[in-house]
Amino acid sequence: MKNRLYFFAALLVLFSCTKEVEIEIPGYEEQVVVDGVIKTGEPAIVLLSSTANIYSPTNLEAYLNGFISGAEVIVSNGSISDTLIEICTDNLPPGSEALAAAFFGIPVDELVQLNLCGYFSTTIVGEVGETYDLVVNVDGATYTSSTSILTPTALDSLYWKPEAPLENHGFSWATLSDPEGSFDAYLWEVQRLNQLEDGSINPLTYKTFNPFFDDVFFDGLTFDFAYENPINFFDEDTDPEFRGYYAEGDTILVSLSKLGKSEFEFFEKKYNQIYTAGNPFATPTNIPSNIEGGALGIWAGFSPTVDTLICQP
Repeated sequence: MKNRLYFFAALLVLFSCTKEVEIEIPGYEEQVVVDGVIKTGEPAIVLLSSTANIYSPTNLEAYLNGFISGAEVIVSNGSISDTLIEICTDNLPPGSEALAAAFFGIPVDELVQLNLCGYFSTTIVGEVGETYDLVVNVDGATYTSSTSILTPTALDSLYWKPEAPLENHGFSWATLSDPEGSFDAYLWEVQRLNQLEDGSINPLTYKTFNPFFDDVFFDGLTFDFAYENPINFFDEDTDPEFRGYYAEGDTILVSLSKLGKSEFEFFEKKYNQIYTAGNPFATPTNIPSNIEGGALGIWAGFSPTVDTLICQP
């Protein structure tokens, strides 16, 4: 009898303490997103899009509709001012297909089927030591930024070696001498040069899982480091045992780019957020921006040095 009284008393306490709570979700304010890049020897490319709230669809149509057309985009280097022209991927000028495919990260045959629009410079190309100012005028608002193309740091050497217990598969290795006394940040990218079945070369460049790194732990040091193969990591035709490795006989193009501190902080946190998405234990990340005027995104200069690696012991 006493146990029953305890049971009913517990139920009474439980149900008497319930309370309906209403949560007010803050209103959503759309923002412009700038994604601009200028590399040594290449034109400036700027994409403009708008943010979407968490309830928006995430299909391809919604993604394409997010791009902003009809803006005025200007890049200047102090002596030349270049108003960028808007070009869409379904109407690319002859000879620009490979550049556009590399920028968007989409194969050419797929890219031309889409209506992705970006802004391209026709007068200015990236030069080491130059600073480039960006002005974006859209819907009555103006957004500005500035970036520089830094003096590059080339790799001392680039080599491949098999990883035990695999006999003919391994990582790409490099030796780097980091300049002493300054902040230096790098981007590592690769492109496979082996011919495809149709005899062509895949123009896409691939980033590894942690492609951006700085010299906080190796300022002024010479050291060796390795990177995995990002090209075949999700390739279903590759044996799972060999994913992430380069096979003996592979030929790859390795690009090591320098970038500034604010640009590095943007990309480092962006990739950290991408890789921890869905992890309930991950620390929330606020991605910084070097765009002034209330927009999000980045305007970044890169100074790549390129080396060819033939994967042989």
